[in-house]
Amino acid sequence: MDIADKVFVVTGGASGLGEGTARMLAAQGGQVVVADMQADKGQAVARDIGGVFVPCDVTSEADGQKVVAQATAMGKLVGLVNCAGIAPAEKTVGKNGPHDLGLYTKTIMVNLVGTFNMIRLAAAAMSQNAPEPTGERGVLISTASVAAYDGQIGQAAYAASKGGIVGMTLPIARDLARNGIRNMTIAPGIFGTPMLFGLPQEVQDSLAASVPFPSRLGRPDDYAKLVRHIIENDMLNGEVIRLDGAIRLAPR
Repeated sequence: MDIADKVFVVTGGASGLGEGTARMLAAQGGQVVVADMQADKGQAVARDIGGVFVPCDVTSEADGQKVVAQATAMGKLVGLVNCAGIAPAEKTVGKNGPHDLGLYTKTIMVNLVGTFNMIRLAAAAMSQNAPEPTGERGVLISTASVAAYDGQIGQAAYAASKGGIVGMTLPIARDLARNGIRNMTIAPGIFGTPMLFGLPQEVQDSLAASVPFPSRLGRPDDYAKLVRHIIENDMLNGEVIRLDGAIRLAPR
């Protein structure tokens, strides 16, 4: 799948992994729809890369439809990269009692249901594409986390939401095989994103030192490089790739 002159949707494209991906796709000649709830940042990124910003709550069917409609109006929509997500932390039973059910539900809705919402809508549009020489009509890439495998204390909601993304990767790929649409997931380790930069510097340094090699925080361009390879390598399908410097998370 060539990137140049094709249309891609990046959710969470206003910052972090999504912004890095949007910039990479534009640099390779792709047209990018930046879908995010952060209007000011999203508009700035879209302006900078010659893309289009569409405000989007990924849990909303109507918002998702607007994003896909914008993308198909721009040309041939062949790619969706799901980077939108939240990462709350709360213990199953804490000092103030049981885990807030509303927070748990919100995390599942944004991270898991929101991811599936965008996948189903984008895939429906891609299925109408004329196939590429490889037979492909599109590629879907979602973002899980190493927490899906070794979630830490306080990550029950987050790990469950990311575990759901891991679990649906293969069946979605199988569902869409007859349509010529691939489905992949990336499970990042400890990355330098706005969510992590909210932590104290000493915590950030400690997390970076815990990565076996390279002993640093992951960068958005590390993620974007893998996105590019997945798009361009049509044999990659139905799999989750850990992008984590060989880290395995300790309980806390």
